[in-house]
Amino acid sequence: MTLVSRVTGLARELLIASFFGASALTDAFNVAFRIPNLLRRLFAEGAFSQAFVPVLAATRETHGEQATKLLIDRVATLLTLVLLATCCLGVIAAPLLVWMMASGLEANPASFENAVYMTRWMFPYIGFMSLVALSAGILNTWRRFAVPAVTPVLLNLSMILAAWLGAPWFKSMNWEPIHALAFGVLLGGILQLGVQIPALSRIGLFPRVHWSWRELGLSAKDPGTRRILSLMAPALLGVGVAQLSLLINTQIASHLGAGSVSWLSYADRLMEFPTALLGVALGVVLMPQLAAAKAANDTHKFSSMLDWGLRLVVMSSAPCAVVLLLFSHPLVAVLYHYGAFTANDVEQTSRALMGYGIGLLGLIAIKVLAPGFYASQDIRTPVKIAVLVLICTQLLNTLFVPYFAHAGLALAIGVGALINAGLLWLGLIRSGRYTPLPGWTKFFVQILLACLIMGGFLYWANTHWDWTALRASVWIRIGLVTSVLSLAGAFYLGALVLLGMNLRTLVKT
Repeated sequence: MTLVSRVTGLARELLIASFFGASALTDAFNVAFRIPNLLRRLFAEGAFSQAFVPVLAATRETHGEQATKLLIDRVATLLTLVLLATCCLGVIAAPLLVWMMASGLEANPASFENAVYMTRWMFPYIGFMSLVALSAGILNTWRRFAVPAVTPVLLNLSMILAAWLGAPWFKSMNWEPIHALAFGVLLGGILQLGVQIPALSRIGLFPRVHWSWRELGLSAKDPGTRRILSLMAPALLGVGVAQLSLLINTQIASHLGAGSVSWLSYADRLMEFPTALLGVALGVVLMPQLAAAKAANDTHKFSSMLDWGLRLVVMSSAPCAVVLLLFSHPLVAVLYHYGAFTANDVEQTSRALMGYGIGLLGLIAIKVLAPGFYASQDIRTPVKIAVLVLICTQLLNTLFVPYFAHAGLALAIGVGALINAGLLWLGLIRSGRYTPLPGWTKFFVQILLACLIMGGFLYWANTHWDWTALRASVWIRIGLVTSVLSLAGAFYLGALVLLGMNLRTLVKT
């Protein structure tokens, strides 16, 4: 389901790139879209999920279904009230939010005004997605993974229709065509929340929202909601640090010239394909099971599940990183080089994608390592690490940006992710939560040799054809990239088998 979501997401970006290219106007949309996304990650997928899922799993494990349902109702009530206030404030404060995110847009007043307008229309998206995060946490804890995983497809489809049908209609009405994307985002949020309702109803856990302060469960007699809030405080700081880094990078990119924000956004979408497919999917599956193992005090199961997740991360993300480093130009050319997206846009986006590729292993590993702390209801350690990584990332920005411009921002994020993952890994080991199982040295050697074989083939394929010049032959270019990536995957997996790796050991039910 996550694969379907990522594929439709790439189709969405392809249409946006083809129709609108990389310009001051697309920068305005990307800034406007980034604001509710930033808050969504801060409140919904970030701090809220990190605090809610472990407490929910532990409550179910130790107190039973009735207490769990009461906890869900109280959390839903509190969350709904907070979201209503947040969305109203966001719509009013849109000009300030855009300025804080990308003051460089003020150099082009029309871009700044468009960003404010689209922010106001898209801001309610955070409300819908925060409630989706509540629903997803419940469904994932009950091992109903399909609906939460497939809901992002609805956002992508809504934006595809907005670009394909809405933008031409807006243009015919003498409205700004790119505004159609903002309405597509809002529609996508409504649809994503809508499909959660029957899924929750089927398991009898559709939340009842009360409008009484007494029903919030904040008294000492109702520790569940209070525990979630106490965990959310440090989690907000931790996720806020990561989002602060994103805000700073967007601010810097807005001053690097028109198109810089968009080049980073297009590269980010490609980087998120393996990150979501591998890291997010694994994290979603592991979090409730790790929390249940911790609640049952089963330390062996807890550690072995982390070990399995990390091996799967390394085995699957290492070849993806090689692809982003050695085959970024063909990927960007095939996916984006149509319509308004120029050859220079291909080059600049490819450079940013290579920067992300350097840290891809870290970006994915974090999604598996961090749940090891969250499942233990330890939020403070990842927060301390996040603060340190923020400082390192900004120091790296001062080193990389003068030489690599917008690509330096991506490179700093990539290196910072490797540092973050390394510190999380050390923290889990030193705290005794995780003990690596035997065989890691041999495993690393097998992965390294297989990546070298695959990388040699990808380097040849990258330099053998002029991928930008193949623009007129769309299907030839698509066929070539598909063939090259298929052969690269075959080389990688074949090398692992020949080197003696038993891939079946990585399949866990």
